[in-house]
Amino acid sequence: MDFNIEEISAVEREIKVSVPAEEVGAALDATVALYKVQTPVKGFRKGKVPASVIQSKYKKQIISEATTDLINYQINEILNEQSFVPVSKIDVDAKELVRDEDFAYVIKFEVVPEFETPVYLGLEVEEERAEVGESELKEVEERLLQSMAKIAPIDDDRPAKDGELACVTFSAEMDGEPIPGVQADNFDLPIGEGHSLEEFEEFVKTLKSGESGEVDITFPEDFINGDLAGKVATMKVTVHAIKERKMPELTDDIVKQAGGFESVEKMREIVKQSYTANRKQLCKSTAQTKLIKGIAEELDFQLPPSLFEDRLQRMVADVITRTERSGRSFESLGKSMEELREEQRPLAEESVRTEIFLLTVANREELTVEPQEVESALYQIAQQTQQDLSSVKSYYEENNLLIPLKDRLLADKAAEFIYENANVTEIDPVKKDEQ
Repeated sequence: MDFNIEEISAVEREIKVSVPAEEVGAALDATVALYKVQTPVKGFRKGKVPASVIQSKYKKQIISEATTDLINYQINEILNEQSFVPVSKIDVDAKELVRDEDFAYVIKFEVVPEFETPVYLGLEVEEERAEVGESELKEVEERLLQSMAKIAPIDDDRPAKDGELACVTFSAEMDGEPIPGVQADNFDLPIGEGHSLEEFEEFVKTLKSGESGEVDITFPEDFINGDLAGKVATMKVTVHAIKERKMPELTDDIVKQAGGFESVEKMREIVKQSYTANRKQLCKSTAQTKLIKGIAEELDFQLPPSLFEDRLQRMVADVITRTERSGRSFESLGKSMEELREEQRPLAEESVRTEIFLLTVANREELTVEPQEVESALYQIAQQTQQDLSSVKSYYEENNLLIPLKDRLLADKAAEFIYENANVTEIDPVKKDEQ
């Protein structure tokens, strides 16, 4: 076998392979030998079938398998010898083997571009200190007390106020026709907590117990039901009663009933520890992302076309999936598919460039991903998507997604490695208004 490598671009390679007739014959003979051992033929004992009979009976299959096996063997040999790591599917342009004739074929694939790796160890980075304010603990206490509150009607002859509940029956119409799903009977609507459209709540706050009315409201453009987004509907509502939550006092007995805590003090301690741990992880993640993004922004190299296209398609698909899961249609975005692609293009470029950089770091630092780590990631995906593990594994195997998954885990390890070796300075939390 002889081969000639052509560098089409910084990320594309084409290899022309020439195979002499002797190797072609050997490949065909090897496949015939396998068929003799493995394939039963009526009238002959297994393994004793003459080669001529095998070749006559299974000629088409033998040529096809011999061609595939030879090409696969030689591709692996070339890739290992030249240390090529394709980041795309290997495209093979080949006919089939013909005995006593030379054989030639061409393979094309993409590789990671060569680039000067920037300094990534010992960098300076700021991480916000994880703090939990007293107001946040008060919010937790308020929610806990609300869960234990008793709901009771109020005697005052007035509309509901913020913090109270209005027991309502309502429905919606558009062009005189009822809107399916936008209705409820004797529903306790919390007022002032953002559980319903603001226009609707404001109208309910004008009605006393026993009163009815109707009002035209406009559904927001990002309404969960994309078919109603931006449209005007008539809401009809009757208020049956105004209720209030009678909150208990915050005592050891109440927190024990509500959440099994030993005491109020112990509850606050546990909540603060949990909030602090979560916030610390978030602060670290934010700082790490900023650090890696800062490095990747300075890189400039050509991206493998198919790798970029695959990432772009997946990101576009993710946007559509998230939109549909929120109850809206793709059309509600008000964008064409091409516009959505253009919107996601810079993000896809950044994603691929960052991953290539991180995988380069992982290779240089000899970081690895163990099989059990891939298994754990698949388990998490199964949990998140509420599917059984075997179905998720089968899907990833059948769609050749295990290598991209492993690469993502490896890139995460590289990002963690870079952050562990950074000079991290803790800073005061940035206030929301400053952000």
